[in-house]
Amino acid sequence: MIFGLDGVEIGLIIVFLCLFGGILSGFPVAFAIAGSGIIAFGIIAALDSAGLLIHQAVDQGSAAYRALVAEGVPRIDISTFRYPDLPRVEQPLFPNGWESAVDRNLSFIVNRMNERVFAGASIETLLAVLMFVMMGITLERSRIAEDLLTTMARVFGPLPGGLAVAVVVVGAFLAASTGIVGATVVTMGLLSLPTMLRNGYSPQLSTGVIAASGTLGQIIPPSIVIVLLGTLAGDIYSTAQENRASALGCGDALTYLGKPAVVSVGTLFQAALLPGILLAVLYGLYAFGFALLNPSKAPPVVTSGGARRGEVTSRSEKLTWFLAVPAALIGGTILAATLGLVGGQTVSVSAYSERGAVAELRTNVSDQCRGAMINLHGQEKWDRAMAQQAEIDATGGTVEMHERTPEEMEIALAATMAAIAPVGSGVAALFLVFALVLTTARGVAPTADPRPVWVGLAGVTLAIIFDALFITPVTSSGLTFLILALPAALALWGCRHAAPRLAQNELLRVVFPPLVLIVAVLGSILGGITNPTPAAALGAGGAILLAAYRKLKDEQKSGKIVLVTTFAMVIMLLAGINFDLRVGLANVSAESWIAYIVAQAGYTVAMIGLLYACWVLFASGVMTPVVRETAKVTSMVFTILIGSQLLNLVIISFGGEHYIQDFLRSFDREWVVFLIVMLVLFILGFVLDFLEIIYIVVPIVGPVIYGGTLDPKWVTIMIAVNLQTSFLTPPFGFALFYLRGVAPKEVTTGQIYKGVIPFVLIQVLGLALLWFFPEVVTILPDLIPAG
Repeated sequence: MIFGLDGVEIGLIIVFLCLFGGILSGFPVAFAIAGSGIIAFGIIAALDSAGLLIHQAVDQGSAAYRALVAEGVPRIDISTFRYPDLPRVEQPLFPNGWESAVDRNLSFIVNRMNERVFAGASIETLLAVLMFVMMGITLERSRIAEDLLTTMARVFGPLPGGLAVAVVVVGAFLAASTGIVGATVVTMGLLSLPTMLRNGYSPQLSTGVIAASGTLGQIIPPSIVIVLLGTLAGDIYSTAQENRASALGCGDALTYLGKPAVVSVGTLFQAALLPGILLAVLYGLYAFGFALLNPSKAPPVVTSGGARRGEVTSRSEKLTWFLAVPAALIGGTILAATLGLVGGQTVSVSAYSERGAVAELRTNVSDQCRGAMINLHGQEKWDRAMAQQAEIDATGGTVEMHERTPEEMEIALAATMAAIAPVGSGVAALFLVFALVLTTARGVAPTADPRPVWVGLAGVTLAIIFDALFITPVTSSGLTFLILALPAALALWGCRHAAPRLAQNELLRVVFPPLVLIVAVLGSILGGITNPTPAAALGAGGAILLAAYRKLKDEQKSGKIVLVTTFAMVIMLLAGINFDLRVGLANVSAESWIAYIVAQAGYTVAMIGLLYACWVLFASGVMTPVVRETAKVTSMVFTILIGSQLLNLVIISFGGEHYIQDFLRSFDREWVVFLIVMLVLFILGFVLDFLEIIYIVVPIVGPVIYGGTLDPKWVTIMIAVNLQTSFLTPPFGFALFYLRGVAPKEVTTGQIYKGVIPFVLIQVLGLALLWFFPEVVTILPDLIPAG
């Protein structure tokens, strides 16, 4: 052995030295990763063939090993780290020669590429990366970010530290629209840093708040980091839990866990939302507190032009229409939902009833599995499941299906109908938005004619009343449309007159369009309406339309085509959600045909308008760089994916992956293992981008940290926040290099480092809060089903 090290340890050192050497060589990272894997494999194979690399493996034929297995110790936990006194055998890294490893790796990598890049189930989710990237770059290139920053500076500028707070708010907006750290930091640095310095802000606070706000794209959905982590975490968690259940004698993960071992990107988006908002709030509070303690370094700034172009409203009018009324509308809707007055309208009665029931845990398991399940779920839950199963057995055994008679169907349907809320959640949400638009318009222009607002609010009220009185869960979509047509027409007429009033307020005019786009994209994902890929397509299309409308307005041209296109997209989506458009069925109702024709018309208009918007951006020189940058970023992502798979296979081929996992499993406490992994990821974040860490490191350590009792949602979000902290930490943080590249010469690197340290401490505080209060991560996924 070389230097007394195990052959696998030497192999791992060679791999990581080659990887870092390749990255530092100046070659594109995507190609350096694959090249370093090939070079490392060549070196390891040569040393192994020369007999210089010897691996000391546990002798599985020894009496001591067989005794441990007989005692019930899972084979996966038996290693030289946990049981150093076990007999060992010396063997080469490639027992059958490096040639067999090459053959095995080539076939494996072809299958893996087919699964994850070309035709596998995860390719649909990975397509969301492309469209989210395009959405963000389009918004960036169309100067919408500049408008946001200018407007927010006017709103928050008069406050102590107001410009810094404005940067945090805009950073959160850009994070929710781009998800790209580099683009956000560079954009914010170019737009806000000169303004902050010119207005007397200290370079430390200015650079710190810009770098920190830029990294919010790592965590606030739709984060590309979450998308890529989610595609891996789902596979790793499912496989790890299946292996864990098998090792404990439970057969499958469903038996052991009592629920499917599944985690989706949509669920992770839900889990990431509150932590992202929490960090943004902590950033803003620090900026405000810094300004109060150091007023000369973050003075109030009053910019010219004001935040409004409309009427001047009194304090009481502001409190009434901008605070009290919205709070009453939103709070009333939430209260109604809590009381069961608002809720889902789905009703489904099976033609079969179950005789008996299903216990919350499977109890017909081996003694070994029973002990493992008691350790996981607790004795109380196991005893409750046993009592449930005993009751089932006493009433006829396991679940039996019984076909209901027509009378039983009517009784079951009546019981289900009685439990349905009188007002549908979809109707309540839609008309709540109408009401907020109308009341806000009243606050913006209190001296304008109030009749359109009152007519619109009357339509909202009628819609709620009609839904409660005349619409039931079994009412057809066509009849529902007819019943709500008049109230909707009144509400839309009021909103038509409210829209120009809202446009008088510069804050609403600038913030509202991107906010609607973000809400539409995230709302469809977080609400479980669709998965990230269609939502990303909606976001990319919406960003193109928004950028085209902005460009047309700059050129003083009409934007009616874009508005009509947006309206057509809304009509198309509403028709698809509320009607059955499957016209190829044997029996198709007239209303389905009408809805299908409307949806097709909306689709046609939307496609024509989208092509027109693309032409507007192309003619103005915006579309070409957008497409070019999107192609560059997505090509880099997929190339790194392929290269990292090759590097991982090299590590797997000589046992490096199992060696690392055996080391981690040797610790008795699961939280210690997780802390070690978090520390390693934090250090690697200094030299590796998040793509390399996700595709190289997570697949190696993932089976251990996802194969225990830790919540996979919490694990994933903690990793994302940890990487965000690493990219912000001096002296190697990637965000600092991005900012250094666009900062003026008078701002030194030392000032950037000093300015970012408080925000690193805030990140650590955020990690500590998530550690001690994991409910911040899990509460939204527990409340809302993901798509």
